Order: sequence, then C-alpha cells, then structure tokens
Amino acid sequence: MTPDPVDNPSGRRREKALLVQPHAPGSQDPGLLEEFVELARSAGADVVGTILARIERPSASHYLGSGKVEELRAACAASEADLVLVNHSLSPVQERNLSKDLGRRVVDRTGLILDIFAQRAVSHEGKLQVELAQLGHVAARLVHGRSGLDSQRGGSIGLRGPGETRLELDRRLLQKRREQLQARLEKVEVQRTQMRRARIRNAMPKVALIGYTNAGKSTLFNALTGAGVYAADRLFATLDPTVRRLAGAATPVALSDTVGFVRDLPHDLVAAFRSTLSEAREADLLLHVVDAADPQADERIAQVNAVLAEIGAGDIPQWRVYNKIDLLASGLAAKAPATFWVSAKSGEGLDSLRQALATQLGEGRIRAKLQLAPAQGRLRARLHALGAVAGESADEHGWALQLDLPEPVLRRLASEFSDESLQALLLVAPVAPTYNPHTP
Repeated sequence: MTPDPVDNPSGRRREKALLVQPHAPGSQDPGLLEEFVELARSAGADVVGTILARIERPSASHYLGSGKVEELRAACAASEADLVLVNHSLSPVQERNLSKDLGRRVVDRTGLILDIFAQRAVSHEGKLQVELAQLGHVAARLVHGRSGLDSQRGGSIGLRGPGETRLELDRRLLQKRREQLQARLEKVEVQRTQMRRARIRNAMPKVALIGYTNAGKSTLFNALTGAGVYAADRLFATLDPTVRRLAGAATPVALSDTVGFVRDLPHDLVAAFRSTLSEAREADLLLHVVDAADPQADERIAQVNAVLAEIGAGDIPQWRVYNKIDLLASGLAAKAPATFWVSAKSGEGLDSLRQALATQLGEGRIRAKLQLAPAQGRLRARLHALGAVAGESADEHGWALQLDLPEPVLRRLASEFSDESLQALLLVAPVAPTYNPHTP
C-alpha cells in the first residue's frame, strides 16, 4: 500500500502505522475507518495497512483475540510498521500487553487524538490544556509501567532514602505537575471570563461557529471576519478559540471559531478544552457548519448535536450553514428553510448570511431620542461607554442623545440608574425588526 503524502512540517522521518478497526459482529461502518485513516495522517503517520477486527467479547488482557494478535504480528513484520493504531480506547493493561506481544508501540484512539492536539495547540492556554489532558492519560498507564525491586529508592549506597518506589515518585511528580497546570489554567480562565464580561457590558451579541472537524469553519470564519486564522484541509486544523468582530455589520457582533467536533471525542479533552467549548456554550447563536459535499453529513450533524448536549449547549438557538457548495456537482439539494448555503472559498451565499446575522442580532434594539439634564452626566458617560449613542447635541438644558442599543441593556440601565426617562423609552421606543430563519 503506497502512503499518501501529507504535510510534514517537522521534517522528521514519518512513522509507518498499521491501523486496526474493531467492529461488532454484523456491523461495519466504512466511515469509521476512513475517519481513522485521516486522523492517523493528520498526526503525521504514513498508513501502511488497515486490518478489520471482529470483536464479540473484548479480551481483558489484549482487547483483541489471540488469533487477531498473531495476524497483527505478521502484518507488522510484512509492512515494517513502526506502530499500531487501534480505533478504540484501550485500558493500560491492554495497551501494554499488545505492545509487548507485537514488539511495537500501540496507541489507542484517545492517545492519537491527544497527539494531534499536542501538535496543533498554538496559544499558551491551548498548550496547557493539551499537557493536562496528556498527563491524565499517561498517569493511568504508569500503574503497570514499573515493576520489580530495581526501581526501589533506598537500600543502596548513595541512594538511601524514605524507600519511595520509582513508580510512586513518578506518580507524585505527575500529580504535582497536573496541579500546577490546573492552577495556571484557572488564571487564564479568569482572564477569559473578564473578556467575556467586557463583551456583555458592551452588549455585543456572541455567535459561535461549531461543526464537525474539517467542515470549513475556520475558512468561513476568515471570510466573515477577515481574521486570517489558520485553515487547512485536515482534521483539527484549529484548536485555540479565536474571537473577532463580524466584518461589515452595523451591529457589533462577536464571532468565535471553535475546535472541530469528532465522534467519540475523549472525555479528557472535553474537560480540558472547556474554555474553547465554553465559547459555544455561552453564545447567543450557534452557526452549525456542515460540509455540504459530505455523504455522511446527516450523521455528522447528529454527532455534533450530541457533543453540544454533553457540554450544556444543546438548547442554544442554532442555524445550519451548509459550506463547500462549490464542490457539489448537481446544484443544491432540498433542505429545511432554516438553513444557509454558502461557499467560504468562493464567497457564494455569504452576503445573505451576513444580512441575516445583522437582522437577527439587531432584534430588540431600541432606536430613540433621549433628553438628559446636566446632572445626568454619569448616565451619559455610561451610554457612550456602551457604544449606544448614535448621535448627540448639547444646549443649556443638557444633552439630546440618539440611542441605538439592545432592549435588555436598556432595561438593565433603567434598573441600575432608576431613571424614569429610560423606563419611558421601554414603553414607546420602536424596536428593530426580527429575522426569522424559519421563514421560507
């Protein structure tokens, strides 16, 4: 089998990987193996072969049966594979025993995704999150990684001490490092929370791009914001959350790009990347980006929605955005009216999406005049700080302001300042029209 070329920015020799795809009796999903091949290539491996493994009752010691282990050993020798990748989570015992019997490193699905994340994390926060998830994965495998009295500290000249085993020392050092990383992440999370509060104070609506990995979220994000975020045709091209203002919108809108979802995303990663996923959880609107040319699009949609439910974002309003329509050979298929068809690459359909976002996120905006007396300078300053003043004139009676701000913000200000003029605006001021994505 000839390896397909992929990017190898490190310049190091690429490892040859033999892939194992387990499946239940009578149940085979070709899409699972195709995705696993892409994961392996995204990690920088050359796939030299794939083996299907029918699993009726997983072996506690190897996960695979003895016959399949023998087949794997022969396949590894024939293909000269450097490592074996198994598309399933393995226990530390199973991983150790397989590695010992095959004479090669064995990495399960969780370990492979963690490796990809470690390569792609760019920001300080992302690197901390990856390392924390990796340490959690490694810590469980230390339990069976050391044995024998040769790892005992104490009892030898020059090495006498409290009798702490090497395994215990490794576990203690790992735990200490994990606590340090957790403390650093908490500080970063405080900073990120402060930034979110600033957006709330400024009444800036939040929109998050979510979707299956490699659906084109980052390309669409760049097209809508002009941000220049890295985008590539590979899985997990973007890990770190990026927030930019929607370009060309009269109403300020914060648009965030999030990590791509994938089926069976390891729970350790869901926990570690809570700040990335929180951009989706705290959004006012989700743009669910779907690869329009993907034959398994409906299945991907269901998998993304399952992850959204897991992180507590299942009830947030969601628009479906079918991307990559430039790859469709025969026009647009009939879909529900609450969808948008775009090509982030060619720009087709982006204007209607921008217009819909501007209309929808202008919902409930108060646009009216407000007269303030000279003694109300503090309220005037607050309105300017919120960016709610579209125009202003002054005379001996005070200021005449032309306001443009969301209705919820006006309600908070009316409560905070106990101002009757603000209360009156809530009763008589005209409200901007609302865009209804369900309207054909």
